[in-house]
Amino acid sequence: MKELPPEKLRKVVDLKLVSCESTKDMSPLEKIIGQERAVKALKFGLDIKERGFNIYVAGYPGTGRRTAIKDFLEGISKAKPVPSDWCYVNNFKNPYEPSAIKLPSGKGNEFKNDVKNFIEEARTALPKAFESEDYATKKDATIKVVQNERNELFAQLNRKAQEEGFIIQSTPVGVLLIPVINGKPLSNQEIIALTPKAREEIERRRGRLESELRNALRQLREMEKKISNEIRKMNREVALYVIGYLVADLLKKYGDLPNVKVYIEEVQNDILDNLARFLGEPKQPQIPFPVPWAKELPYRRYEVNLVVDNSNLKGAPVVMEVNPTHQNLFGRIEKEAQFGALTTDFTMIRGGSLHRANGGYLVLPVEELLRNLFTYDGLKRALMEEKIVIEEAGERLGFITTKSLRPESIPLKVKVILVGDPLLYQQLFILDKNFKELFKVKAEFDTTMNRTEENIQLCGSFVCTICRKEKLLHLDRSGLAKLIEFSSRLAGDQEKLSTSFAEIADIVREANFYATQENSKLVSGDHVKRAIDEKTYRSKLIQEKIQEMIERKILLIDIKGDAIGQVNGLSVMGLGDFSFGAPSRVTASVGLGREGIIDIQREAKLAGPIHTKGVLILSGYLNEKYAQDKPLSLSARLVFEQSYGMVEGDSASSTELYAILSALSEIPIKQDYAVTGSVNQRGEVQAIGGVNQKIEGFFEVCKAKGLTGKQGVIIPESNTQNLMLKEEVIEAARKGQFHIYPVKTIDHGIEILTGVPAGRKLPDGTFEKETVNYKVDKRLKEIAEKLREFPEFVVRR
Repeated sequence: MKELPPEKLRKVVDLKLVSCESTKDMSPLEKIIGQERAVKALKFGLDIKERGFNIYVAGYPGTGRRTAIKDFLEGISKAKPVPSDWCYVNNFKNPYEPSAIKLPSGKGNEFKNDVKNFIEEARTALPKAFESEDYATKKDATIKVVQNERNELFAQLNRKAQEEGFIIQSTPVGVLLIPVINGKPLSNQEIIALTPKAREEIERRRGRLESELRNALRQLREMEKKISNEIRKMNREVALYVIGYLVADLLKKYGDLPNVKVYIEEVQNDILDNLARFLGEPKQPQIPFPVPWAKELPYRRYEVNLVVDNSNLKGAPVVMEVNPTHQNLFGRIEKEAQFGALTTDFTMIRGGSLHRANGGYLVLPVEELLRNLFTYDGLKRALMEEKIVIEEAGERLGFITTKSLRPESIPLKVKVILVGDPLLYQQLFILDKNFKELFKVKAEFDTTMNRTEENIQLCGSFVCTICRKEKLLHLDRSGLAKLIEFSSRLAGDQEKLSTSFAEIADIVREANFYATQENSKLVSGDHVKRAIDEKTYRSKLIQEKIQEMIERKILLIDIKGDAIGQVNGLSVMGLGDFSFGAPSRVTASVGLGREGIIDIQREAKLAGPIHTKGVLILSGYLNEKYAQDKPLSLSARLVFEQSYGMVEGDSASSTELYAILSALSEIPIKQDYAVTGSVNQRGEVQAIGGVNQKIEGFFEVCKAKGLTGKQGVIIPESNTQNLMLKEEVIEAARKGQFHIYPVKTIDHGIEILTGVPAGRKLPDGTFEKETVNYKVDKRLKEIAEKLREFPEFVVRR
């Protein structure tokens, strides 16, 4: 039996590899470490300009994906140009479709203030101009000219009426012609009393006069219209004279921007067309309470709604939207209550993350993106159409038919980076035909990196960065060495380091806490070890409860003696933040029959498909090794004793095979050992996961029940490189109290467990006598011969 020496059970950091006395002497981290493949993919995806080359960053939480991406993007964005500002203004032709205006970076807020000042000056200057004596004199002169023409027309009409024997009388309903006889106007009764001939004469003269009267009235209306037009023309001229220089200043400043120039001219025309707003207090609705802001409502149509302000940016924007709802991403149209009704206008349009990231980079967590209704579909549509449309989600689906604003879309040019786990990437790639066209670059973050001297130094720089940024105590050489070993433990590999920097950073913070309590100037290896142990202790309640049940013999586990068909198996239990190993008794029973190997866990529907596969492989091993000269005839039952939950995985398949071989050969297995490892049909023991937790779980049980110096664990030889055991286990191994045996084959393992040679296969197909394989083969022959006497035995289906 070749036992692993203590030096192989944990790869200790050589302090010579740590080039400084503490992390204080190291340089802060300036790049992403351990993710060369992801960084290369990121650089490619960010530099390529063609359509559809957005990026999906695949990786698991805690690997520093978001922080690394943010730092990486902020570094390269500084060299990129600052994008334009965007604002929404009133569309005077159709207020329901506000217009979008693009301005150079920093000009948006300036333009907004300039327009605001322009309107305020117009509100002040226009009333003064129209209240001046010059305006009143000019207005009176204009009215007087037309009024004289009007009076002359009325005078001519009156003379004509008198000649025809009528007078003209104005009434609320119009102009009446009253007949006159002997200088006296006639009433209706007096007209009726006249002779028919006299009445006919009056009607004849009235008809002739009414024709002329209609022509005169038509001329009067044209004169009144002329007066209105002349006054309106004069008012426009006066107003244009008053605001003309203000408009000229704006056009001079923004004349090189076509959209802005058109808007300024539209504002000027609207003011000239609606001078009444500026010449008196706007009429407010009759309401029982005062509304201070109501008088400002008529002037909101001239405001500039700045939705994107890049004046403070230095380079391209980097936006990380952690809550990508439809409104947060695409913007929204707010509403306010006015006099009991909800109203809105272009000033209540609000931009979203896409607006702020336009011309730069937008980082989105894909889990949250998919969790919010309509957001993912909206993002795909925006990227495909290359424009941002602000609309209600319900309106897009046809659920809302109320008339509302439809703001002009804004051109979109953005690089989107989705952050999520690899499984979601695979699902989106397979199920969404548009995903592969829009996210053509995959940047996958690895969970481990090679444990090289360079990466050890970079880990030290990472710790230096954390300590400086959060004002923590720095780690001395021993503290950094322990942290590196902890990183290898997280990676589950002696030659790897974990990239779960969030978990590593938490250990640094906890170690700083204990060092501060002891008034230490630096964090030592003891502080790091205490932080790791305390974190484990806070989460290991369930493990201790299971160990207590084993100690009290509620759960039956033997750690000494021997038994036929019984082996201590090892499994890993996960509790989310903590996983631990626990032994369980695996037993096998063998009898006459042709059912083969029956897995009781599977029959009870307490086994997963991978575990079932592992059990079925055992039949292949037995067929290959023992059924070349006879049919394999046996009935064997396998079970995990006192297991009441689901069993999954094939790491116990070698354990189950050892139990069957023991039961067939009737050779007892030493209960001092626990076993883990999967097996293939050739009898090779294969690597498994959680080897450290499994060894430590059995060690804890042995320590609690008493170490005898004989206990140990049999592991696959290929798992030797994954060993990063606790110092306590290594110390016990150094004292000869606990042993770790690596095995390559089932034959090797059964020899350790039984102390009996496995036995080589001879050229004639038999095995060496008095070996495990010889006795197994002999027993199988006996069962086959016995079954010939009982033809009623059939295979159960």
